[in-house]
Amino acid sequence: MQVSRIAPRRAVSRRALSRVAAAGAVAGTAVLALSVPAFAHVTVQPEGAAAKGGYAVVDFKVPNERDTASTTKVEVDFPADHPLASVMPEPVAGWDVKVTKAKLDKPLTLHGEKIDQAVTKVTWTASDGKGIRPGYFQKFPLSVGALPENADQLVFKAIQTYSNKEVVRWIEVPQAGQDEPENPAPVLQLSAAADDHHGTAAAQDTSDKTENTAAADSHDTDTTARVLAVAGIVVGVAGVAYGVLAGRRRTV
Repeated sequence: MQVSRIAPRRAVSRRALSRVAAAGAVAGTAVLALSVPAFAHVTVQPEGAAAKGGYAVVDFKVPNERDTASTTKVEVDFPADHPLASVMPEPVAGWDVKVTKAKLDKPLTLHGEKIDQAVTKVTWTASDGKGIRPGYFQKFPLSVGALPENADQLVFKAIQTYSNKEVVRWIEVPQAGQDEPENPAPVLQLSAAADDHHGTAAAQDTSDKTENTAAADSHDTDTTARVLAVAGIVVGVAGVAYGVLAGRRRTV
């Protein structure tokens, strides 16, 4: 009798566990499905630091999101509000690159020289007929500068073209405090400007003053010691002389 009562409970427990496991698997799959697209878009990251006012090498990472088409063309538009005068692409095997410039309304000053043109677009086109195949990504490196000193980030807009003529525009600017847009534009975060040596000079000046003070203190200490030593010698000589004179008086 006891066996017959316990068996159904075990059966129910096993069924409940199976249902929970199945529900967990479905939930995990849903989370995975929702998380994958968040990483599959065009991004830009610096190799090292991208400091304000300096130069940096940045990589535009382009993934292929299609199963039956290859990425054959990538266009990156540069921000007009913070123009960059120097943009040099690194050669990428299997790709042709074109740098487009335009005249500036307000010339820039770079290394003491006025620059009246800035880069507005860089275009990579597959030259080997393959491009970025399904399941792969490609990095496109650029050396850029000088980075603006009055901005915390640079927003680029990218256009990705597939072999089936489909065009995806990564041009939506992410907003702080809001969900990431469906097709976010690549954003380059800028770090603090490099040390302008003012702090270093102050530190060096303080160090020099400390060393000078220490040297002066050491000099004063040596002088005092010498004076005391001479005084001790004088006192000692005087004591000896007094002893000699006292001895003579006693003898007389």
